[in-house]
Amino acid sequence: MHNEPRKNTPRIRIAFFGELLMRLSPPGNELPFQSPRFDVHFGGAEANVAASLAILGHDSAMISALPDNALGRACAGELHRHGVDTSSLRYTGGRMGIYFLSPGAMHRPSEVLYDRANSVFACTSADSYDWPRLLTGAQWLHLSGINLALGESTAQAALNAVRAARAAGLSVSFDCNYRSKLWGSRSPQAPALIRDVAGQADLIFGNDRDIALMLGLEFTHTNAPERFRAAAEAALDAWPRLRRLAATERHLRNVDDQDIFGMMATRERLWITKPHTLTHIVDRIGGGDAFAAGLLHGLFQQMTDEAALEFAMAAACLKHSVPGDVNLLRESDMLSFLAQDGFEVKR
Repeated sequence: MHNEPRKNTPRIRIAFFGELLMRLSPPGNELPFQSPRFDVHFGGAEANVAASLAILGHDSAMISALPDNALGRACAGELHRHGVDTSSLRYTGGRMGIYFLSPGAMHRPSEVLYDRANSVFACTSADSYDWPRLLTGAQWLHLSGINLALGESTAQAALNAVRAARAAGLSVSFDCNYRSKLWGSRSPQAPALIRDVAGQADLIFGNDRDIALMLGLEFTHTNAPERFRAAAEAALDAWPRLRRLAATERHLRNVDDQDIFGMMATRERLWITKPHTLTHIVDRIGGGDAFAAGLLHGLFQQMTDEAALEFAMAAACLKHSVPGDVNLLRESDMLSFLAQDGFEVKR
């Protein structure tokens, strides 16, 4: 049974570190350059979580580097519009990180093409970030493994951020977000680097494949919940600081119709949600980030672990109905989803 968020909970400031990106995608389900148009959205793994949490009423602060031009300012303006504190963004000469999304349909999968090499964020030196100052007033730091994949500077900056957060007494959440296309020739470094950050986290968003990569293990159970259970036991044994491991699992019939459910393990027990059927998906990009934001919101609102996981799944499911990278829906929308209020027009 879902429990309502507790009102008058202490306001938590969450700092986010990661690259901000501009997404270009052809309209509808067109192929790239089928027509001479692209839809533009701004986002990024950490930025998507930051914006969603800001919309849910939390104090989100984005730490990143942007080009000092119209693209960078438009990106910052979009975050600010959603309520994210953008005062810690750096602006300098250089280029914006871009990715092209070719939306799939039916049995044609979506495809991402990255154009983010040598972006301003990737080229910013690790010692450019004054972490004690940037984390002042925050109680939580959220970041992802994408920072580790982009180059030596961003990897070192992420490690510095986590160490500074720990020294200042902040909690840390880490989304493994392993992307083989981004690691490229640096992929042999991935397990050790991701493991270094994961070992400092209170909450990890990752599945059995992520844990297997970091710990050099193999989980061969035939079903996803059992693989996740084994991976969670290994992760909790390996990292004394870790309190929760959470992930989603999908069953894909095709690009437009899927089933998704959530899993979370603590040192006490394992929770698994019921599967949710998603049909006629509008946009699945950012679904994992919506899940992360939903779980953090639930925990910050002092929901039970089970209720926080259910809320996170509601956020992930509803994100699939929203174009763009960010889940723009509010707490009442997720609670309505959980209450199964139906599909009549809300007047």
